[in-house]
Amino acid sequence: MTREWDAKSYDELPLPHVGWGRRTIERMTLRGDERVLDAGCGTGRDAAELLSRHPGVDLVGVDGSSQMIAQARERVGSGAAFAVRDLTEPLDVAELGARPGPFDAVMSVACFHWISDHETLFAHLAAVLRPGGRLTSDSGGEGNIENVERAIAAVNAEGFAPKAFASPEETRERLERNGFDVDRVALRPSPIRLADPDVMERYLATVCLGSYLERMSEQEGCEFTRAVREAMVEPVLDYVRLEIDAVRR
Repeated sequence: MTREWDAKSYDELPLPHVGWGRRTIERMTLRGDERVLDAGCGTGRDAAELLSRHPGVDLVGVDGSSQMIAQARERVGSGAAFAVRDLTEPLDVAELGARPGPFDAVMSVACFHWISDHETLFAHLAAVLRPGGRLTSDSGGEGNIENVERAIAAVNAEGFAPKAFASPEETRERLERNGFDVDRVALRPSPIRLADPDVMERYLATVCLGSYLERMSEQEGCEFTRAVREAMVEPVLDYVRLEIDAVRR
């Protein structure tokens, strides 16, 4: 199941994702004329950054959230093609972008940890990549936001559903089983501090707590978000990023 996002609120936050996206793009080492899929493109922030560096790229962005796609189209305009797609379903390259044929590269920033079935995810990405095409990604990895998860459990132990952030070892195995040779899979600690309580609560509500808040009234959601913030030992989100560099066999 895909999740709908509040794209406007998301874009207004002080997102560390901006730096993660730039690092991912730098690791791609593009020539500048490739056909690239942005898998889980969000509001088009990374697409815009990629096109500012490589305007000759044929870029296609997909995301499960229609609000995110609408925001991406507004941000990037005609510089890229965007479509609402579920990455747990097969992608049809004939429906995506102006050029025919498979992609030369897939990039993804802060997306894969929202998908529980990485076997299926990697199989679908391999299916749209040409042999020799590259997958370059950043997502939450083993140990990601553990302090937030502990705070949620303290506030709502009965309804707590911990996320399965993958380790480098299991990620490497899944990639290799689904058509990739792995150059590198590694964890990178990337904590951020949000000292302003209001900013932290807006961040938690928009980025971290959506699956809980969608079952609550607005008042209940505000109270729950504040309780989670207050249960955190310090105003830090202890992000741990899982970085993938792999090649389609």
